[in-house]
Amino acid sequence: MENEDLKNQSTDRRKFLKMGIISGISALAGASVISRLASAEEEQTSGEKMRLLTPDGKLVEVDKTHVYPSEGQEYISPAAARQGIPHRKFVMVIDLAKCKNARACVEKCQKGHNLPPHQEFMKVYMMQESKDSAPYWFPKPCFHCDKPLCVSVCPVGATYKRSDGIVLIDNERCIGCKFCMTGCPYSARVFNWEHYPQFELGKDQPYSPETSVPGVEGTVSKCDFCPDLVREGKLPYCVSSCPMGVIYYGDILEDIVTNGDETIRFSELIKNRAGYRHLEDLGTQPSVYYLPPVNRQFPIDRGLNDLDEEVAERYNNVPYMKDKKSKEDSK
Repeated sequence: MENEDLKNQSTDRRKFLKMGIISGISALAGASVISRLASAEEEQTSGEKMRLLTPDGKLVEVDKTHVYPSEGQEYISPAAARQGIPHRKFVMVIDLAKCKNARACVEKCQKGHNLPPHQEFMKVYMMQESKDSAPYWFPKPCFHCDKPLCVSVCPVGATYKRSDGIVLIDNERCIGCKFCMTGCPYSARVFNWEHYPQFELGKDQPYSPETSVPGVEGTVSKCDFCPDLVREGKLPYCVSSCPMGVIYYGDILEDIVTNGDETIRFSELIKNRAGYRHLEDLGTQPSVYYLPPVNRQFPIDRGLNDLDEEVAERYNNVPYMKDKKSKEDSK
């Protein structure tokens, strides 16, 4: 009985923390989750309470009948998109032990940003430190660095960093010089060499750097951390679509991250799992952290099943794949 009570308490805490970060982000972004509370006395109540986090960080209990979903977001212009969401500093944590290269994060991101199949904001690499070590899957978005080299080399201010830590590209300013692509040490950026058919899907909506839609030929684009979804209290496409809960997203100022199912303290997760940042010695201070691929949940070969031939060829130069092919050829 005692163990069951502890389990229920743990579950309730995760639900509460998840509710806190999602409602908190939503409220601060202007998408009011708690509304019409001033007239709450005049409305019928259900007696069922919900705990929510207010914009000033206070915990409140509200009757469920007084909580309303966001009615959608106003258009965020390129000028407005240069202002970060107040009092927020977004962070992502990727658990390499859970990744099996399901590629749902890639596909959902491409669909959400109207990208052609070959153009990926989120890339999944097969990594292997040496021929004697084990390979593992490595999802890689833009790292939204605190000291972004891409911003410092852009001659027209098309690439910029916001107060909430997100680095965006304004394709109405971008002149296609590719300086930012050269400056980025993580190869996180892609160039729109042509007007892809997928760009037509967003042509009827006004352009905003927060959505990266519609795309424009002759400009640079990249992972944007989905600030348009965050304004609605939603998680980025890659986070919500991952079937294994590999990717966590949240606010480092609140010290909370969530993968949609599990919500935990960022500081505890990084400390307990020995989290690190990729190529830390470059001094770019990325906003993406990784949890080492220890006690992996899936064999590496499972991530090779049902891949497109073009995608499968990307991994041919990894020592593990060379050794595997050599053994197959010798049979």
